[in-house]
Parts: sequence; C-alpha cells; structure tokens
Amino acid sequence: MTGSFVEVADGVHVLNEPVLDVNVTLVVGDGAALLVDTLSTAGQAAELAAAARAVTTAGWTVVNTHRHFDHCFGNAVLAAAPPRPVYAHERVTTALREHPDRLRREAYDEVSADWPALAPGLADTVLLAPTHSVRVETVLDVGGRRVLLRHPGPGHTDGDLVVHVPDAAVLVAGDLVEESGPPAFEDAYPLRWPDAVADLLRLCTAATVVIPGHGRPVGVEFVRSQHRQLTELAGLIREGYRDGVAPERLAVDAPFGPEAALTAIRRGYAELDATGG
Repeated sequence: MTGSFVEVADGVHVLNEPVLDVNVTLVVGDGAALLVDTLSTAGQAAELAAAARAVTTAGWTVVNTHRHFDHCFGNAVLAAAPPRPVYAHERVTTALREHPDRLRREAYDEVSADWPALAPGLADTVLLAPTHSVRVETVLDVGGRRVLLRHPGPGHTDGDLVVHVPDAAVLVAGDLVEESGPPAFEDAYPLRWPDAVADLLRLCTAATVVIPGHGRPVGVEFVRSQHRQLTELAGLIREGYRDGVAPERLAVDAPFGPEAALTAIRRGYAELDATGG
C-alpha cells in the first residue's frame, strides 16, 4: 500500500512510498494543487491519487523531478484522464516521448532482482510525456501560491528539477538530496553535482524543510553536509584522474562508501576522458 500524506508545512504534504522509500509532495492552494512525482506503476499511482483526494478535491498539476521510473511512471494515471499539465525538464520530456521502450526496459531490469513484485507493473506501464518543458526555471501559480521550478544543472541526472514553495519554506529536492541511503550515481554527473546542490541551497533559509527523493524530510544543515561530501568526492575524482589512480583503489576511503563511490568515480573519469581532463 502506498500510504497517506502527512502535512510537513502549511499546505504542503508528503507521502512516503515504502517499497523504494520514495517521497511524493502535494502542495495545496486555493482551489488548485501541485503533485510532485508520480511513483512507479499504475497501481501505485492509483493509490497515490486516492491519497491525494483524501487531502484535497482540487485539480492538480504534476511535476516530475527527473526521468527515473520511481518518479514519473505514474504520470498517465495521474494526468491523462482528465488531461492535466505535467512539467519536467526538457530532457525528461524528450526521454519519455522518444524512448519509452528503453526506459521501461531499464526500469524492469533494475527492479526484477531486488523488488520482483514491481517488475510486472513496470513492463506494461503506459508512459505519459510531460506537456510543459522547463529549461532553467518556471514560476507556477498554485491557487495563489508562488511555486518555483528550477533546473540547478546536471547532478543526479542531466534533467533534475527542484520545486521551491517559498511561503511554506519548503524545497523539494528530488534525488539531488538523499536521506535514506547514499546518492545514486548511475546516471549522475559527480563532478557537477556539488554545483547543483550549491544552487538549490541558495533557495533555502535556515528554516527551510527539504524533501529528499528518498527518506525523511531534512533541514538545511543536512543538505550542507551532503554538499561537503559531494564536493570532497568530486575533488578526489579530479585528483585521482590526474594521478592515474585506479577507480577501485580511490573508492576505498571515498565519501558515501566504496560501492556508491566506485560508480561515481567511473562516471567522473569517463567525463574527464571525454573533455580531455
């Protein structure tokens, strides 16, 4: 079961889906709402819709923080009938529109070993591409509430969006910030991720509640700490590449643990190869 929404700030509610520990955020305004991320399967999305309806009867706009299956594969259930606006970074729009079969296959391969109950639902999920693309930033009016959608640069993916609700001091960070485990680097830009987090930190005050992609809501100091670790890792990657250190050796004492760090280092080395260091 998907669960229910919990209010974390004035008119801002978070639902945590327990299988993958994914967060969905619901922002409620005067006669309008915003739903940030849509989970993994049609079944999860249907439960998510029911949970949102328990909070508000208002029509909602959808935002996808990035293109990974656990954040956007529920789009069709939540935004196709009736049609609702769906916002995402332009690269997410392109991926969902032009490569749905590849995205489904990648998702199926990822979950089939560790979360086999999700796999059948992923295999035949109808993917709905966003209707509105964001390049750098867009401001929405959600029932009288100003909400900023911003792309802080490549980080967890090449198409991350953060969602800032300034009147509630809430920032929805997607997978640019992780609480329940180390950051995921499989599609990441580890040399540029620190800059992306620095950009989102500029939107924060000391009182800001940050909703990570996975895990419990956190405060700004948690994000600053993760930013320091990401910065340290990026520095190690540059130094290791310069000195010819094998990724496996460099990962041993790197931030976030050897497994996550090894993926990041290999990604970083490949980027430095491509750009000539």
